[in-house]
Amino acid sequence: MRINKYLAQSGLASRRKAEELVTSGRVKVNGKVIHDLATDIKSSDLVFVDGKNVRASTNFVYYKLNKPKGYLTTVSDDKDRKTVMSLMRGVHARVFPIGRLDYDTEGLLLMTNDGDLANILTKPNSEIKKTYLVNISAPISKDEIKTLSNGVDIGEYITKPCSVELIDMTADYARLKVTITEGKNRQIRKMFSAVGKEVTFLKRVQIGEIRLGGLSRGEYAPLNAKESKYIRSLKN
Repeated sequence: MRINKYLAQSGLASRRKAEELVTSGRVKVNGKVIHDLATDIKSSDLVFVDGKNVRASTNFVYYKLNKPKGYLTTVSDDKDRKTVMSLMRGVHARVFPIGRLDYDTEGLLLMTNDGDLANILTKPNSEIKKTYLVNISAPISKDEIKTLSNGVDIGEYITKPCSVELIDMTADYARLKVTITEGKNRQIRKMFSAVGKEVTFLKRVQIGEIRLGGLSRGEYAPLNAKESKYIRSLKN
């Protein structure tokens, strides 16, 4: 098994993050620092990351978390800020978040120790739909919705076509449902900024076939049978 997959299956990180651990010299195999991502790991090998022994696992767990605002989507933070890991009390497996939600964004976040799944869900061409509820501090026109739906230039790139549905609107407020197949840094906020709108509330409510459901802010739950079946289908 390649070292990046081995580390991902240890629940330490996604496969992409595992590659960073290797190339930065933080991984030792049988006492020797390795940098080669092609390193093959045998069952008898001893693997250490930052001095801690890690072992690949096939006992994967999957949770959904309703992330509140004010939490970082990361395993740890060198500035001692709150991370989503502090919300996963009671989970004994070494889980990590799949992808990211901004500090000021709330809603559905998947937590797992399955690095292969994280790799599938976060790769650029995954095309897995993600649905958000968006509040903006002004009304929005049909032309502006059409612009967002067709793809908008946000400076760094032009977003892919997406679904933008108006839910409610007043003279100084609009609420929309937006479904995208990307998930780049602060993408939703940048999209609305490109048409002159400020996002005042942003919540992810669905990833693929997995819905946030009735989880309160800060609560988590294991995926149910239907959701777990969907997860397995992504890996086939």
